[in-house]
Amino acid sequence: MTDAIRPCITGMGVITPIGQDLDSFWEALLTGRCGSAPIRSFDTSGFKSGIGCEVADYTLPASLRPHVLGGRCTELALLAVTQAVGQSGSETLLRGSSETAVVVGTTMGDVTRFEQERAAHTDRPADERELAALVGQPLDIMGRSVASLYGITGLVMTTPTACAAGAYAVGLAAAMVARGRVTQAIAVGCEALSRLAFAGFTRLGAMSPDACRPFSRERRGLLLGEGAAAVVIEPDTAARRRGAEILGVVDGFGLSCDAHHITGPHPEGAGAVAAMTRALREGRLAPSDVDYINAHGTGTSLNDKVESLAVRRVFAGTPGTLPVSSIKALTGHMMGAAGCVEAVASVLALRHGVIPPTWNWLGEDPECGIDCVPNQPREKPLRHVLSNSYAFGGNNASLLLSAPRGASAS
Repeated sequence: MTDAIRPCITGMGVITPIGQDLDSFWEALLTGRCGSAPIRSFDTSGFKSGIGCEVADYTLPASLRPHVLGGRCTELALLAVTQAVGQSGSETLLRGSSETAVVVGTTMGDVTRFEQERAAHTDRPADERELAALVGQPLDIMGRSVASLYGITGLVMTTPTACAAGAYAVGLAAAMVARGRVTQAIAVGCEALSRLAFAGFTRLGAMSPDACRPFSRERRGLLLGEGAAAVVIEPDTAARRRGAEILGVVDGFGLSCDAHHITGPHPEGAGAVAAMTRALREGRLAPSDVDYINAHGTGTSLNDKVESLAVRRVFAGTPGTLPVSSIKALTGHMMGAAGCVEAVASVLALRHGVIPPTWNWLGEDPECGIDCVPNQPREKPLRHVLSNSYAFGGNNASLLLSAPRGASAS
């Protein structure tokens, strides 16, 4: 980003299978509390496995209900946003603002209401009209709901770049702030666990029958999850002027597309390498400046192997071993929410000076060959963290997140 305006994060919120606020989320990352359980929100009797990572028993305040224009995904998004805005102390700035952007990342959008209605009519087969209605569900409902909540009349954007969408949202929101196009932005990643997504990943053979084990030998695939995260981003000068606490800085982000395969990554990690390299270049940092990578790390054989290869290519000249861990062992793969949730985890790591480990690790896979911080948190002073997100269609995003200048890990 430019020296003139550094886009900083002043508020964060999460609602996840392992914690519905920042404190409980962070505690779970360090203690290994896993969110996997039998799925309750839809019938899984026809699938080989019925395990996923759901957000259990959340409460939607009555004040939010009039602004929920969709279903479960919208509810999760609004819960995360209100946490972030509350921590930022920026509600008066946002309310009625035409200079605020709302950027939402999602994979499936808000399809759960449709699925629930369809489940009530299993006595008749789905027809072409119903299939058209399903795939035609509008993806902008969550963004419009956030705008409605605060009366925001500025730019509202939705990026549906699959499982990299949450990271795209953070990067695009930060870029708009850095370029002076808006005075503040709310970035959101959100996803509700749906039968459609569950069936799709099952048919791909990507689902683990038990646990998600990123970068581990004997890993057997991913678990799907759901949830939301939100961050409030504003210029560092404006944040300091109003006395807001700066939690972290978005110093750069890199986007790329493999243009290789609809579901599989480039075998040599070309797109992942390009995204990480561009993030470093935008932040004017060398690979040796990065202290930790929060990996995409889905737990599938191919993804973990290719991401490890890409990391080794970009950071080949760095001295020592670079820590690379994945939180998906606990949260599951939260699809469009993942990149934003993991950005929040990265900022928390910066603030606490602790790297969340890769849980469920059984032993080294020689095809990975990285330090994945297995099964135990690691204390380390952190200044710069790279957070990676990759998606179907070869969409890749890397966020470069930094501690505020003058800050020290507590």
